[in-house]
Amino acid sequence: MAPTRWLDPEQERAWRRYRRMRTLLDLQIARDLKADSGLSEADYDILSTLSESPDGSWRARDLAARLLWSTSRLAHQVGRMEQRGLVARTGVDDDARGAVVALTRTGRATLQAAAPPHVESVRRHLVDLLSPAEIKALDRIAGKVIDHLAAGA
Repeated sequence: MAPTRWLDPEQERAWRRYRRMRTLLDLQIARDLKADSGLSEADYDILSTLSESPDGSWRARDLAARLLWSTSRLAHQVGRMEQRGLVARTGVDDDARGAVVALTRTGRATLQAAAPPHVESVRRHLVDLLSPAEIKALDRIAGKVIDHLAAGA
């Protein structure tokens, strides 16, 4: 067994600060989203991902994959959103277990109203705190970690 490669003090500080930043940032963005629009992060994630499709819909399994969610989690969240009229779920003719999730007019209008204050929150709590060079560095760092993890680490 190889010896443990402990983090040096600078690496440990960066790791701990990153974890704290991520937690605090996620909590603040979620609080702002809820206060500004009444949407949860899960609601917004589904609505915004559906809006990326030309017709505002995705097969449920593909939507779950894009969100990195289980199909069970998606089904429960979509059920709650259906009750509020934000999305509609329909069956797939050639697949008895398949479903398509689509934005409704209410869902699209809700997203359009929620997006401006949500972007402002992201700006206020992250983007506007960083210089253009820091934004580029953040993008490079995030891309590097995403590529590593997506490759099956």
